[in-house]
Amino acid sequence: MKSREINYEKFRWFFTSNNLLVIGGKSAEQNEETIPLAEKGDMVVHTKLPGSPFCIIKSEGQKITDSDIKETAVFCASFSQQWKKNKKEVEIHVFSPNQIFKDIKTKKGTFTVVGKSKTIKVKPELWLTIQEKKLRAVPEGAAQEKFFRIKPGDIPKEKFARILREKLRGMEINFSEENILSAIPSGGFAEV
Repeated sequence: MKSREINYEKFRWFFTSNNLLVIGGKSAEQNEETIPLAEKGDMVVHTKLPGSPFCIIKSEGQKITDSDIKETAVFCASFSQQWKKNKKEVEIHVFSPNQIFKDIKTKKGTFTVVGKSKTIKVKPELWLTIQEKKLRAVPEGAAQEKFFRIKPGDIPKEKFARILREKLRGMEINFSEENILSAIPSGGFAEV
């Protein structure tokens, strides 16, 4: 399935620096929806610990590079429970779609991975930018125009969204608080 044929905006999503679509579930239910979209040639990324989206790099016949994988790993880490726990480094597993299977005993949004996976460690931090005319929080390499770097911290999400809205307005960039809340991870944030 071509990336542009996927209703990707209903998921967590961004485009890598090589313009490959990455999608990830916003919930256990959406993880169940994303995994069937993984095809031969795609790559799947998930945190070592539970509580993250299964992120799929859609290859569309292109070679998936180390930068695509690292950007996706940072994205996955940032939208995981590890962000909420204010972790400074997160361990990520990278594997092929054919390594994933669903056991009837596993709970919703959970999958079993068989075989070896590549493991990398990344820092959960993102940059606010615009992709496809939407405000997005993406890994640094994927942000063509970088507005603000965001990192885990103690400022509540709703308060942080109001701060960002005012800072963006000061740059004559207007997005609603709802747009900002949708773009950023759950949990707390460090000062901008």
